[in-house]
Amino acid sequence: MATNQLQLEVAATTLPFKIHFHPLNGEGIIASGAKFQVESFKVFHRIDTWGFKFQQVKAPRKVNPLKARENKIPEYFFDRLKKGEDFQREDGSLVKNEWVTDPAPKPLSYAFTADTAFNKVIAEKVKHVDLLYHEATYLKDLEDRAIARFHCTSTQAATIAQEAQAGKLLLGHFSSKYEKLDAFLEEAQEIFPNTELALEGVTYRV
Repeated sequence: MATNQLQLEVAATTLPFKIHFHPLNGEGIIASGAKFQVESFKVFHRIDTWGFKFQQVKAPRKVNPLKARENKIPEYFFDRLKKGEDFQREDGSLVKNEWVTDPAPKPLSYAFTADTAFNKVIAEKVKHVDLLYHEATYLKDLEDRAIARFHCTSTQAATIAQEAQAGKLLLGHFSSKYEKLDAFLEEAQEIFPNTELALEGVTYRV
């Protein structure tokens, strides 16, 4: 019996759907579609542990129908406008694509780092993501314990977000020794102001 199946058996868990397990053999793109792709990257824990970056695929340009008709562009050509093509009229004159289309929104991205020790290599893996989830198991006064246990502090997580030039930081994976979490937010915001706590049941917008 596979280890993953054994875990379900021990927990007496019955799922209404089938799970397919695909072991990761290295860093790189593990899923890709028309609207998004998922990339895995290695983090730094006692055992092989992975982080994931979710990236929107760049959307097509948006056709402005009014401007397109003013420039006498037939509707059959709209799909080509979305791809960035210019339109040539019968008289040979050219209608520039940017005259009749609007840019697509910037693709959004989210990264999840999983359990990890502090390492600035991670910042390069998640460069410029809009939203970064990073573990912060301990407050900064327990940095030695974080190092020994392959975890991070609040300030180390904030440093990664700062180095990565992320849009926003979500802190999570807090040690159960802490009854209140306010200090995590205060310490992280001293380095990276746009920080929030990842709290159970809360939805966060990228």
